[in-house]
Amino acid sequence: MDIQVELNGEIEETEVIALYCANEWSSADKPKQLLAALRNSHTLVTARANGKLVGLGNAITDGHLVVYYPHMLVHPLHQGLGIGRKMMEAMLSVYSGFHQQMLTADGEAIDFYQALGFERAGKTESMWVYEGTEH
Repeated sequence: MDIQVELNGEIEETEVIALYCANEWSSADKPKQLLAALRNSHTLVTARANGKLVGLGNAITDGHLVVYYPHMLVHPLHQGLGIGRKMMEAMLSVYSGFHQQMLTADGEAIDFYQALGFERAGKTESMWVYEGTEH
């Protein structure tokens, strides 16, 4: 399967919502806000198989020291094929010199991110005010 990974490419609402729904992410319930957030990210990464959106991630940053990766998802039918790794490697290449790269991971995603060099941040605990339902 030929996967095309692109930074800051175009995205359409219907394909984004379909991807978020396939992953059961509650962000899909707020399509206008989701698309605005993704389009206004510092960096957006997409993965396409034969033109179809199968992966998406974004980064928000101060542009100098800190970057946060809030979303990174691959369609469930395409998981385990190295797509997420390709997308994260593209992001990491953009922010390689940053002092701090952060994300929140749970479940099977923890092992995925650890394989990319991320580690638990000392004794920190993830905290949030969250309106979603998938965690």
